[in-house]
Amino acid sequence: MITLYTAPTPNGWKASITLEELGLPYQVRALDLGKMEQKEPWFLELNPNGRIPAIVDHDNDDFAVFESGALMIYLADKVGRLLPSDTKARSRVIQWLMFQMGGVGPMMGQANVFYRYAPEKIPYAIERYQKESRRLFEVLDRQLAKAEFLAGEYSIADIANWSWVQGYGWSGLSIDGLPNLARWLEVIGDRPAVQRGKAVPVKAEAVADASRVETARKLLP
Repeated sequence: MITLYTAPTPNGWKASITLEELGLPYQVRALDLGKMEQKEPWFLELNPNGRIPAIVDHDNDDFAVFESGALMIYLADKVGRLLPSDTKARSRVIQWLMFQMGGVGPMMGQANVFYRYAPEKIPYAIERYQKESRRLFEVLDRQLAKAEFLAGEYSIADIANWSWVQGYGWSGLSIDGLPNLARWLEVIGDRPAVQRGKAVPVKAEAVADASRVETARKLLP
């Protein structure tokens, strides 16, 4: 059994969707980010960085894993799916996973901050991060013109990028003119495991926009 510590965010969905796709039994411990539960000492023992998600694998000596990308690799390796064993194929998946970790996530995250959460609207910052996010979308679109999924076969790279890109509207972004990206978003979004994973620990629609903004502002330095 695995315990997933999470909240309804793109990084949280990366973990829950992966668990659903792999069919692993897990239990959910939802953290209240607005109450800064992720900074409490007990959770910092699991994740020194004080962020969600994290997991504890009770079938492997209560082994804890933090950082969403590392968590996805661990789970994929545990089951032997969604991450190939062949060196080249594995590298392709990890490259696109790192593309999300180092690019899509941080840039969309900053777009969210300045477009949605910052008390003061700074047009330069909004334009900067929206423009860079759109550039990354265009990179994904070009890649997806070559194959159905980012690394050829459906993998954790698709789950990671989808979990962020599907929320493009919240970042004030558009996918107009990106037909391959639009097709990919729909194909993955129609997967039952993805739908189940995105509803963990609660459907995003159940969180009012005002509540999301208020919680996010509490997390800003």
